[in-house]
Amino acid sequence: MSPGDPENPADPEDEEIRRLVLEAQREALLKERTEAAPRRGPSLGTKAMIWIISLTMVVSTFAFVLELFPLSAVDFLRTSAQLSQQETVQAQKESVVSVVTPDGSGTGFIISEDGTILTNHHVIDGYDRVSVVLPDDRRFMADVTESYPESDMAVLEAEDESGLPSLELADAYRLQEGDPVTFIGNPLSFRGVANKGKVIGPVRVSGMEEPVIMMEAPVYRGNSGSPVLDAEGLVAGIVFATLNHEVEGTVGLFVPVDELYRQRRDNE
Repeated sequence: MSPGDPENPADPEDEEIRRLVLEAQREALLKERTEAAPRRGPSLGTKAMIWIISLTMVVSTFAFVLELFPLSAVDFLRTSAQLSQQETVQAQKESVVSVVTPDGSGTGFIISEDGTILTNHHVIDGYDRVSVVLPDDRRFMADVTESYPESDMAVLEAEDESGLPSLELADAYRLQEGDPVTFIGNPLSFRGVANKGKVIGPVRVSGMEEPVIMMEAPVYRGNSGSPVLDAEGLVAGIVFATLNHEVEGTVGLFVPVDELYRQRRDNE
């Protein structure tokens, strides 16, 4: 009778052994074929696609960085690092603050040790109370006590502060064309960036009652409210905007300190 005859059944153990042997042979043969076959890497087309995707990602990232920080902005960081080595500039930076509202932030600077702060009107526009951040990250609240939208200037008063570092205002604007200036602010999300420029001269701009001053200097978004300092370290004005001038090109604009004195006299 054959092993499969139901009247003479095969030994189950023999059948199991036979099955295991055949399975082991199949596995060995499959392993031998797999090891003998050469490993194939990505095809040329696949490699090319990977390179294209990688290159696209690099270009996109570089373009995004350029959108945030133009190449010309790199020089102003280098200049700031050089200026910041001077003890005078280091001391001046201690008085420059960030003025923060729910709409964003700008620059301001302390002009009295009890916390009087000068900034732009457009930085605090719409708010009577704002947050102030010192260079050491200490924060306090300040009230808007003077507001001069026609000169884009505002004065803040801190609560219960004393002994703060401060800058001194010049008693009058005396700068001439070509005079050097420095200014310190918080441009392009950086903080306490010092930079330099030179005076060009007065210009009339829309929305301002009196002429403002053009300067050849790298002014960027966030510099609004930066103090403009003369060679003696006195505040000669306050940065408020840039202008694409038909002759001078792109220039920074600042309101001369005289305008603060005039506004205060007119509002007494």
